[in-house]
Amino acid sequence: MTAAAASVVAGVALVPNWSAGASVTDDPTVDAATKATFQRLADAVFTDRTQALVAGTGKADTRHASGFSGSVRLSGGQTREEKTALDELRDRRGRLARLGEKYRAGSTKVTLDATQVKGRRAKVAVTETTTLTYDKATGKSPKSTGFQAHHELTFRADRNGTWQLTGIRDTDDGYLAVNQVAKPAVTSAKTAAEDDGPPSAARAATSWPAPAKAKNFSATGYDYKAMVAYAQKYWNNYNPAYPDFNGQGAGGDCTNFVSQALKAGGWKHVPGYVYDFHKWFGNSEIQSHSFVGVNEFSWFALSSKRATSLANVYQMDLGDVLQMDFNRDGSKDHTMIVTYRDRRGVPYVSYHSTNTYNRSVASLVASYPTAAFYAYRT
Repeated sequence: MTAAAASVVAGVALVPNWSAGASVTDDPTVDAATKATFQRLADAVFTDRTQALVAGTGKADTRHASGFSGSVRLSGGQTREEKTALDELRDRRGRLARLGEKYRAGSTKVTLDATQVKGRRAKVAVTETTTLTYDKATGKSPKSTGFQAHHELTFRADRNGTWQLTGIRDTDDGYLAVNQVAKPAVTSAKTAAEDDGPPSAARAATSWPAPAKAKNFSATGYDYKAMVAYAQKYWNNYNPAYPDFNGQGAGGDCTNFVSQALKAGGWKHVPGYVYDFHKWFGNSEIQSHSFVGVNEFSWFALSSKRATSLANVYQMDLGDVLQMDFNRDGSKDHTMIVTYRDRRGVPYVSYHSTNTYNRSVASLVASYPTAAFYAYRT
């Protein structure tokens, strides 16, 4: 959740829970066959993207969507966009392999949430559920990573009545799905330099391997296993005891989710004004900006000494926090919590917006090589 969004929602008014496809009003008059074809094409598109990350698949193996014709197909422009997306994802697969990570299998399922047709134009809201199986997982290492993401697809019918997929919009506030193509950087007018007083987090290196930085799990009195258990329980099934900020205009639920996990592990409330970054609290009725805002969380965590900056992302361990600034504009964009660390020393994170569990930090580094990373020892 961004700082600007947090300032709007936190402590002022609770934003109602948002359901996938909320911007698409379902049209019950659309026939079942058309809906099913829309759904199958969406499934093929996102399956293509998933399979582009799987080891051993070549270009000829990963074009399920290109075979569609007849009543529904990809438009010429969308065909080019998908080709570019698949090329980028194959490059990402190569970067991951150089970091020692491979996926041996992938599974994607798309369900249709709503269909709206107006004349020759249609909008379709879908939910994508994807799982990728790690190659050669050993011992207690995670066997897979997975997520759920929501998308809005736009279609246009040509003069012959053939529907063409013309656009795909990701409707989650986050955009960290494993098989998602990076969005273009958007420059923000606000930078960290404009803020008066808050501490600055040190940027973390992403080089592998990292200098040793063992975590003392008994030094703070926090229960890091409880933090992990909470994240594993609620990464996809949101805790109804808290508001859900993952929706249109809500700003994203990522920091809210991480704060909940830290609270489950022993972080205590620091009550006060919602906009004071020295305070930290959250419940069903009110949340401090530091509880739900990416930048405000960083300011609170560092100023309170509940967290310190780590020099390298690969030094993180259970219960540590990772933040990213996608376009390096000085304002952090996303917050995640470490839920596993493998024998090689690679941390895995879970997060909301887009709901994801046990994604390796190596995957994030390979997917967003130009982003700035901030690692916190909690």
